[in-house]
Amino acid sequence: MVFSMRRTLTITLGSLAVSAVLLAGCSSAADTAVAPPAGAATEQVAGVQKVGPEEFDAAIKQGATVIDVRTPAEFSSGHLEGAVNIDIASPDFAAQIAELDPKKTYAVYFRSGNRSGVATTQMQNDGFVSLYDLQGGIGAWQSAGFPVV
Repeated sequence: MVFSMRRTLTITLGSLAVSAVLLAGCSSAADTAVAPPAGAATEQVAGVQKVGPEEFDAAIKQGATVIDVRTPAEFSSGHLEGAVNIDIASPDFAAQIAELDPKKTYAVYFRSGNRSGVATTQMQNDGFVSLYDLQGGIGAWQSAGFPVV
């Protein structure tokens, strides 16, 4: 019986050691995330960086996918170039987000910035690791002199 307990303990400890080695070899979020722009004043909330228009623009230039979470009507009235429209009020918002690669970087905005915070929180809860939330929304973007199409 003592031999059986020792064997079980040895197998369990060996399995834990192998698991630790395997997990250490997995890629991290840093492998695919866009680094914050140099000198950017940001507020980071566990994977979500709340940034102003300049930092948001820098993230886009570094390859972040832009997501506009407004309604299709708001989107058609003017949006950031290259933005993908995923309406946060749509019943299939979660399903649309689930189709995205959570390892990529996303720059998310709304009209005033409020609902983009809700969207990035949901995305973060779904495993997204690199998110930029435009503080002040598209209004702040335009006030800073950035274009919309």
